[in-house]
Amino acid sequence: VGGISTDITERKRAEEALRLSQERFALAVRGANDGIWDWNLKRSEIHYSARWQSMLGLEPDQVSQSPDEWFSRVHPEDLAALTEALQRHLGGESAHFEHEHRMLHHDGAYRWMLARGAAIWDAAGLPARMAGSQTDITDRKVHDPLTGLPNRALFLDRLEGARARSRRREARHYAVLFVDLDRFKAVNDSYGHPTGDQLLELVARRIETCLRAGDTIARLGGDEFTVLLEEVGGIDEAVAVTDRIHQAFSTHFGVDGHEIFITASIGIVLGDPDTEDLSSLVRDADTAMYRAKVGGRGRSTIFTGDMRDEAIQKLRVETDLRRALERGELEVFYQPIVALKTDRIDGFEALVRWHHPHSGLLTPDHFIPAAEESGLIVPLGMWVLEQACRQLAAWRAATPAWQRAWMSVNLSPKLFAQSDLVAQVRQALESAGLPPDRLKLEITEGVLVESPERAAAMLAEMRAIGVGICIDDFGTGYSSLAYLDRFAVDVLKIDRSFIASLSAGGDRVDLVRNIIRLATDLGLHVVAEGVETAEQRRRLAHLDCELMQGFHFARPASAEAIWTEFRDRD
Repeated sequence: VGGISTDITERKRAEEALRLSQERFALAVRGANDGIWDWNLKRSEIHYSARWQSMLGLEPDQVSQSPDEWFSRVHPEDLAALTEALQRHLGGESAHFEHEHRMLHHDGAYRWMLARGAAIWDAAGLPARMAGSQTDITDRKVHDPLTGLPNRALFLDRLEGARARSRRREARHYAVLFVDLDRFKAVNDSYGHPTGDQLLELVARRIETCLRAGDTIARLGGDEFTVLLEEVGGIDEAVAVTDRIHQAFSTHFGVDGHEIFITASIGIVLGDPDTEDLSSLVRDADTAMYRAKVGGRGRSTIFTGDMRDEAIQKLRVETDLRRALERGELEVFYQPIVALKTDRIDGFEALVRWHHPHSGLLTPDHFIPAAEESGLIVPLGMWVLEQACRQLAAWRAATPAWQRAWMSVNLSPKLFAQSDLVAQVRQALESAGLPPDRLKLEITEGVLVESPERAAAMLAEMRAIGVGICIDDFGTGYSSLAYLDRFAVDVLKIDRSFIASLSAGGDRVDLVRNIIRLATDLGLHVVAEGVETAEQRRRLAHLDCELMQGFHFARPASAEAIWTEFRDRD
């Protein structure tokens, strides 16, 4: 009898604890406006509160106490994970139950719900009941927390609605704009990420002013936005919107006392009732945006079918390039840099080539753009640097004639941005046994302008370890000899387009003369790129150009070919 009394007492205590726990829980949840559920695991019945039901657009008489009322409404993709989370808790593997999943609303749309709960165990240690809450988190799941704009998921949902309306109304189009801020990284680098975040919020608000009431702007992440233009008559209407956006960006953004000017590259694609894959529509707009960015900042480009073909081809190149790195299909070629007055080889430029198994020998313009976009340029660039350092060290050991020769290696903007670049360069030099003053790293003017403070610090570190810096393609970008004085630069390479036009005379001759004269005054060496004829060489000699490089002297060739042809040249 005593044992029975003890069992009854324990059961009553458990029931009382459960009742009090449920009451406290219900009061707390009611204050939070959440739905509650109470699951009798012994009878397999769940009581759903009125708020729980209304969250799904249901009336009280529409809902039984069956667990199926819950689980049958869960999105098929989320059901297994929800079931597993419940089983873990009921099996004693977790102290609390918590899971996010989609549930079907009475209106036919899915809502994101957060379910939380905890079980009560009976005297035998088995789960007897479980109570919890349900919170509608749809807004949080489909909106960007920084700007409050729709995220990708909600944007695609709106896009699906636009297509459905287009099919019902026939012949009305809709358009997608892909907006990417130009040089946004420079803002973060110069002013810090909090300022960058504030700028993104201001950008979102400013783009909104360019749209109609029924249009949608979303933030995909980073500095990328998409815009859905509903019911447009044709591409001209979409272009008109992008024109308004560009015009809106012509005025500076005021952030933390800073006046920040920024532009945007925009891709445009038109959707119609027959569009099947909406995600591909966004990709097409993204592809067009990249074409706009290549054409220059602050531009818009309309998507065409050939862009998709190019994007597919670029993806193939990227895939093949990954394999090329693994299979040893890449080779570094070298082009001599010749001193005009002595006809002596003063240096070499390292230029990568790809022995493609199907396309033959490929020059960098066939694969470097894909390497840049994919990030492969970083390991590829370091591989070229290491190979070039080893090769020059070997040549210097083999002949006294090349003891003073230097090796020039191109650095892509992404490789230049690596935080451990100086350490990697030092490691490459030490591994090869090459003195640091025999290496010159080539960067473009754009790298200096993109983030001048960081560039100045990086170049100063390079100079501190003895490595030289060369500005490639000088004259095609920002071309300010004044700012070169603040950077640790040793060499200017005059772009080949200037050299090609020398034979025509005129302003280009004067420009080249001025570059050579002013660079010399700053103590910089000057290399003329792309010298292909004796006439160009003669004119450059008349302008006192110090160093030259081009087909007139030698084409880029393998290390073996360079050694065979030039090893006896003093």
